[in-house]
Amino acid sequence: MKTEEKQSLSISEKLAIERTKLANERTFLAFFRSFVVMLSSGLAITKLQFLRNIYMIGIALIVIAFFLLIYGIRHYFKVNKRISGYK
Repeated sequence: MKTEEKQSLSISEKLAIERTKLANERTFLAFFRSFVVMLSSGLAITKLQFLRNIYMIGIALIVIAFFLLIYGIRHYFKVNKRISGYK
């Protein structure tokens, strides 16, 4: 984007970019919150003796939680890079 085009953004366009940045942060926090819930659930299932019959579900939750975190981080930076192009 040219310098002249960057300066020609109206106030409503600048505010729209800021709203989009905040929405991206909220989305990342939702991914992180899901990661924490899945990780803690998986750890609880693997540590509690009376839940031994679903031990593999606990392991699966732990693995999926880390994939979810990695995806959330990648998504955040990808969208953040695209948003930065509009400034």
